[in-house]
This record gives sequence, structure tokens and C-alpha cells, in this order.
Amino acid sequence: MTLRQASGIAASGIAAAALGLALASAQPAAAQEVVQINSSLPEGSFAHVFLQEFESRLEAALPGEIDVQIFMGNTLGSEEDVLQGMGLGTHHASLSASAVSQINPRAAVFDLPYLFEDRAAVQAFFESEAGDMLKEGFEGKGVRLLALWDNGFRVITNDVRPIVTPADLEGLKIRTPTSRQRVAMFNTLGANATPLSFGEVYSALDQGVIDGQENPAHVADSARFYEVQDYMSLSNHVYLPTFLLFSSMLLDRMEPEMRETIEQVAAEMAPWTFAWGEDTDAKTLAALEGKIAINEVDFPAFQEAAAPLFEDPLFVDVIGADMIAATRAALASQ
Repeated sequence: MTLRQASGIAASGIAAAALGLALASAQPAAAQEVVQINSSLPEGSFAHVFLQEFESRLEAALPGEIDVQIFMGNTLGSEEDVLQGMGLGTHHASLSASAVSQINPRAAVFDLPYLFEDRAAVQAFFESEAGDMLKEGFEGKGVRLLALWDNGFRVITNDVRPIVTPADLEGLKIRTPTSRQRVAMFNTLGANATPLSFGEVYSALDQGVIDGQENPAHVADSARFYEVQDYMSLSNHVYLPTFLLFSSMLLDRMEPEMRETIEQVAAEMAPWTFAWGEDTDAKTLAALEGKIAINEVDFPAFQEAAAPLFEDPLFVDVIGADMIAATRAALASQ
């Protein structure tokens, strides 16, 4: 082989290597998995805080592999529409609350009044047989429950009078979520329950269509209900978590490692959200002083008035006597 031939071969090799590098760099990067998560609550709410934390943790755990996109204020549709869309594969995920019982009746166990004493009881429930039964209730709906996150104990606000006993609710139009059980609870307590989508609540309060509403205190704060309400009564009538739900179709098409990481991060977030909620409750009530009159309620009177609901077929037949029994057993052994 002559020197010229050797030089030609070397030059060809370099050119081929350069072409290979150019072609490699021209190949599109592996596509990120996009996950769009809907919430009915506004930006700045506790749900927004939780989802931003979830986004940060998940994208750190799967760098370059996943793009979490958060949509607040029902940008992707109402809670009910998104939950149905997840089953159809048109929506990815949702951080939901009251509307969940429409696709999984067992979730209505959280509508039973004065069932959960504190947040530790909620975590004990989720890790028990009752928690397993709750997850099973989503089977066949195209939706998977990844975690229960905090939401808080619900209180009552209104612009008529302080609520101390159930008698003070008499005749008041109180907005409830679109949950038959919550409607039944407030009607039993003497109010005129008025179900509305959360996005309609502020304007309905402002226009006098309704007298009051019930939500965790920090939701009333972030939604600025104190601008159109005079009284906040710390009834703590139910504890309702938020449900982090993913479309089964979305999860099933993912690589197992990605799916497992999402499930792990969601579960690890739960204790953080409960600690955040505990701390925020105290800060919220302090911040609301001077903006709205806050009062305690007569708990025994409310418990007595609400007791018949534990035997009401609307609750028992929907939730299931077995689910109620399993929940009580889990809380008793806490």
C-alpha cells in the first residue's frame, strides 16, 4: 500500500466518523412523557403548592424523561369531566376531592361526619384494609389512585350569623360539592344544601345566590371568600383528602421504571402534605383574624344531629357496610 493510499483510507475513515457524528446529533432526542394534571382550585391554593412540589420531585427523579404540566382552575374541564376523560384516555391526571365519589362510591366514606379525629387517623386508614378497599373501588373505571394527600377539615362560612349549633343553620343556603352525601348531611343538619361547582362559588356568594359554603379554612382563604362572607365557624364536620388520580391508560403505556417512580414519589409526598396542612391550619386562622369573625361550635350538638347518617341507606348502601366497618376497625386499632 502506498503512502497516498494509506492517507486516502485514513481520510475516508475520518470523514465517515464525522458523518456518523453529524447524523447522530441530527437524531431527535427521546421524547419526554408529558403528564397534564388538572385541579379545580386556583393558583396559589394548597393544591397548587402540592402539585408544584410533586412536579419538582418527579422531574428531579426522572431528569429529562418527564414533563409535568399543571392546570389550575379547571382549565382542562370540570372535575367531573376530567375524571371521566381519564377513563377514556383523553385526560392524564387529576388532584380531586369531593367529585371522586361519583366514580368510586367508597370514597364517600369521607362524607361520614366526625369519623376522622386527626390527620394521623387518615394515614392509618390509607395503610389499612380499608385503604385497599378504597383503591379497589377505582378498578374498571380507567383510573388509578396513587396517593391521598391533605385537604383538611371542613368548616362553614356564611354572611348571616355565626353557626354554633345545628339550629343556626336553619334556612341557610349552604353550597356543597356535587355529592349526594354532603347534600344529605347539610339538609339533615337543617340547612338548605345547594350543590355547585367550586368555580361558581365566589360569584354565587357575592350575588347572594347562596348564603355560605363549607371548605377547609385555607381554601376559604386562598379563594378570598372572606371578601363576601362575615363568619367562619370551625365545625370540622368532615375530613376530606385530595385524591391524586392517574389515567390507567397513561400509566399502562409507560415503561415500568417510570410508572414505579411516579407511584413512589406520589406516596412519599403524602406525609409532607399532611405536615404542611397541620402547619397551615394554624397560620391560616391567624391570618384570617380581622378579615372574618371566627367561632367555635358545639361539637356534641353537631355529632348528635349527624349520628343518624351512619345508618342512612344513602350512605350505607353507597359506601358499603363492609367499607364502613373496615374503616371503623382501622381507626379503632390506630
